[in-house]
Amino acid sequence: MRGVIPLLGPHDPFPPVSKALRSPNGLLCAGADLSPARLLDAYAKGIFPWFSEGDPILWWSPHPRMVLFPAELKVSRSLRKAVAKGIFETRFDTAFAEVMRACAEPRDGQAGTWIVPEMVAAYTRLHERGFAHSVESWRDGRLAGGLYGILLGRVFFGESMFSRETDASKVALVKLVARLQALGVGLVDCQQATRHLASLGAREIPRREFAQRLAESIQYPPTGSRWPATEEA
Repeated sequence: MRGVIPLLGPHDPFPPVSKALRSPNGLLCAGADLSPARLLDAYAKGIFPWFSEGDPILWWSPHPRMVLFPAELKVSRSLRKAVAKGIFETRFDTAFAEVMRACAEPRDGQAGTWIVPEMVAAYTRLHERGFAHSVESWRDGRLAGGLYGILLGRVFFGESMFSRETDASKVALVKLVARLQALGVGLVDCQQATRHLASLGAREIPRREFAQRLAESIQYPPTGSRWPATEEA
C-alpha cells in the first residue's frame, strides 16, 4: 500500500524530508508552484520537482542520494584526449533555454520527459536571476551537448544533460567541475543513481548525510549572477 503525501497550497511550507515515501522512493509532497522563491527554498532543503505533463507538481527527496564530489570526477583516457584536443568550444550561460529544450528531446527507452514547458519557463526565470546555469559544448557553431543546474552557496544541483555528439556532454561536465572547483564548490547533487553518473565518479550517500552536507554548504551566500561566458573570463 502506498503512503499518502500532503498537497501544498501556495503558502504551505515543505514537510521535513524525513517524511518522504520509501515507494516511490523520495516522493515528499505535491502542489505549490514553480516560482523562483519556492524553487530556491526547495533546493536549499534538498528537495526538487519532477513530474510529467498533465500531472500535479511532485516534489522529491530520495534516499540514498547520488552526488559527485568534484575531486572524485573520473576522466577516462579517451575523454581526457577529447578535452585536450579542444574538439568542442565550451561556453557558459549563453544558451540556457536551448540547453533545457535539448535535454527535453525524446531519448531511446524513454516514453516522455519531465522537462515540461512550465519547467523550462520556471528554470529560465532562475537563470535570469543568476541562480541557474548552463554549460554548453559547441562545434562549428552548433550546440553539440551540454548540461544545466542550479548553484546555491557551495552546492551545484545538476538537473539534466544531453549529447548530440560523442563526449559532448562529458566535456561539458569536465569544464563544469573545473569552474566549480575554482568557485570553492565541494558538492554536486546528481539526485538519482545511474550507471552513467557512476562511471564518472558519482556515488550514493544517505539522505541524512546529504542534508548535513547541504546545510554546511548552503550557508555561503549565493552568487545570483551570470557566469562569464568563456573559460578564460
